[in-house]
Amino acid sequence: MDWSVLNVDSAAAAISRDDGQSSFRRKQVMTIEKLPDKVLLNIFSYLTHREICLMATVCKRWRLIAYDTRLWTHVSLRPEISGLHVGSLESLLALISIRFGPSLRYIELPIELITHTVLHELAAKCPNLTHMLLDFSTAMQLHDFSEMQAFPTKLKYLCICLSEVIFMEGFMRKIYNFINGLEILHLIGTYEKVEEEEEEIYEVINVHKLKSATPNLRVINLYGINFVDDTHIDAFSSNCIQLECLAVNFCNKVRGSTMKTLFQRSRRLTTLLMNGCNLESEYVMQVEWEKSSIQELDVTATDLSTECLIDMLTRIPNLRFLSAGQINGFNDSVLKAWTEAGTSRNLVALDVDSSDNITDEALHRFLSRHGSQLWGLVLSGMTHITDQLWQSVLQVLNNAKILIMGTQERLGVNIHVDQLMDGIANYCPNLERLELRWDPENLRFSDKSQKAIDILRVKCLKLKCLVLSPPRPSRLRQCRVHLE
Repeated sequence: MDWSVLNVDSAAAAISRDDGQSSFRRKQVMTIEKLPDKVLLNIFSYLTHREICLMATVCKRWRLIAYDTRLWTHVSLRPEISGLHVGSLESLLALISIRFGPSLRYIELPIELITHTVLHELAAKCPNLTHMLLDFSTAMQLHDFSEMQAFPTKLKYLCICLSEVIFMEGFMRKIYNFINGLEILHLIGTYEKVEEEEEEIYEVINVHKLKSATPNLRVINLYGINFVDDTHIDAFSSNCIQLECLAVNFCNKVRGSTMKTLFQRSRRLTTLLMNGCNLESEYVMQVEWEKSSIQELDVTATDLSTECLIDMLTRIPNLRFLSAGQINGFNDSVLKAWTEAGTSRNLVALDVDSSDNITDEALHRFLSRHGSQLWGLVLSGMTHITDQLWQSVLQVLNNAKILIMGTQERLGVNIHVDQLMDGIANYCPNLERLELRWDPENLRFSDKSQKAIDILRVKCLKLKCLVLSPPRPSRLRQCRVHLE
């Protein structure tokens, strides 16, 4: 693209009169240099910071606009995420003072930039900083925080990516007095890095002390932390009476032994996410579900029994979002009991990915009754669920915003995409996301494929994402821009 000139056809070209005769409409040519600064600033606001840095190399004027503090309110300095790299602590300190300042609301820092000097400067120069991410995940050792006397005091959101082997207590002791206003806490573990062989597990952060310093937490996310168990859940519930959301996905030491106490203490708890936990049905059945305020529940990839699932789902009065895929115990009996109990009346989203023990007949009965109330439906990962079931229930999915279907396993039948697309376009006008995960070898298109896509585009005006047979993950190259 040539950034030097923009050709603009005037919508209301000037009309001049000479001796009663109208002149021809004239075409105006405007160079981009004539655009006001506020217009350029607005254009730059749609760019990533990496792109903004590239724009800063065009000319002096663009450089001044690119470094306007209003474009730097949310900043990630993790190169693998944003492509931005700060070469030295001195450069970062200068950026905090000159480019970020009072405008900064959110910042992400990698381990090499997390020092007491940087944190002091953020506390002093960025009084409106409310969201912070500190990435210690690659740390082999920490900086010396013995002299740290200041830390941002207005934080509402704090995310800490933990190291596998580095103990964080020395750092945490220094910030306990500054984080009592936190409302959202994310502790991200090293679940994805764990090797198959069992190694010694270190409790790299003291959760029991942390909970005492954060009494105002509403959201707690402990993701993939290999040392977190039921005692840590009990600790948070004993002090965080305003807790609304608890996520312990992929914390495989969580068995559910303190869940009953959790719900007795946390009356405001509406969201509980326990994907991949080693839950025991006995403990889950002890919870007083009928007295809970739970609306969103994720028990994906757990070993809960059919009896436990029936007991739980028939006692939760206001459940709206359920994710219960990859559970052998989730079968036709669960759907039948849940429907008959009437506790599925408020359901708006259902994810039963890879639940092979549910038959298409049972799903058809359930969806025929509840399909019109669903905003989201995930029936992926099941070889016996084909386009035939979807075609039969599409007319009741008229409020659906998200539909995910198909499996990457090779099927013995073909999926006729055109007919499916046509049905979706006619019955799902509110659709925003559509995923067809079937193997490409099973997809069949006709000469009317283009017409089917056009119908989907014209009738599903809110559609933002369309995925046809997602490709296998590939490594993406990350380009880095050096900030100065």
